[in-house]
Amino acid sequence: MTPLQAIGWRWTPQTLEPGWAALLAAHPAARPARIVEQHRSGYRLAEALDQADPAESLPEWQRAGSYRKGEINPEARPAVGDWVLVEGEAPKSLRIVALLPRFSAIKRGAAGEHYRQQVIAANIDSAFVVCGLDADFNPRRIERYLLLVAGSGVQPVVVLTKSDKDGADTEAALQALRALDVPVLAVNAKDPASAALLQPWLGAGRSIVLVGSSGAGKSTLTNTLLGIERMKTGAVRESDARGRHTTTHRALLALPSGACLIDTPGMRELKPTGEEDVAESFADVEALAAQCKFRDCKHAKEPGCAVRAAVERGELDVDRVANFLKLSDEVAGAANQLATRLAQKAEARVPGKPPRKRPDDRHGRR
Repeated sequence: MTPLQAIGWRWTPQTLEPGWAALLAAHPAARPARIVEQHRSGYRLAEALDQADPAESLPEWQRAGSYRKGEINPEARPAVGDWVLVEGEAPKSLRIVALLPRFSAIKRGAAGEHYRQQVIAANIDSAFVVCGLDADFNPRRIERYLLLVAGSGVQPVVVLTKSDKDGADTEAALQALRALDVPVLAVNAKDPASAALLQPWLGAGRSIVLVGSSGAGKSTLTNTLLGIERMKTGAVRESDARGRHTTTHRALLALPSGACLIDTPGMRELKPTGEEDVAESFADVEALAAQCKFRDCKHAKEPGCAVRAAVERGELDVDRVANFLKLSDEVAGAANQLATRLAQKAEARVPGKPPRKRPDDRHGRR
């Protein structure tokens, strides 16, 4: 493998996307590199295995993104996994000159009152949604993660860790997740033989991201796949299986298999961006909803509701339906916020005329 191939580059001049080829032609002195770490103070890039150097970024990336007119959207700033073009030499004169278009990205709505998107990882092939078979196990949270992954161009895989723990009921967990139309695997994250079940997604040149709550076993699984104790791990509380943030920033690591793995800090808030398709993640519920007597059925007390009838027959989990309705409302709300922000960004300001107030400005909120 070439140095770039070892960190996920798998293209030739003949297979480059037109957008990539155009940027390479526009910057003949530049070369590709990959963002392997993202910090508040900047980025670290790699051009080869086990290499990470700081790089000067473009001025517009050194400020928080905004949906205001003339400013860069938050999700348009680089993230771990992105490919960029660089000039200069490491370690002191390396600088980014362009961001290559993404072929995939997993995003969420950032924490806080105001709408903003945050890219979790870019240019990845698979996402391992990691959940422990202890008090961390939560089918509704797994469904929320899968909603964020669906439609991103990324293959989701649910990985249930801690199958070796006393009291771990693997069969019950698999039964609880039977409606998911994605691979679900139970592993002992500390055992290389057990973690080998994930090899079909870890081929050379592939990129994978681990997502899940703190204490789910992401860093333990990363160490096992690496074959070394590189990532810091910590114990979880006995009362609720909650863990501390042992991973403090996103980082891309090269695996012995030739794949690249992005470990992420645990995320306690998983807000949709408004771009998700709930029907894709809840195909079973949507198929039944199409059989309801009324097209606008809310699946509550309406007569002829096929969804509620399936619940009463024991064919559909009532909690899954409740989560479907909840996530549908959240996505619709986020979609309205996104449309408002994009409209404001596109709206040309008339000289001398104050900008139109947002709805929340009437109540004094900024």
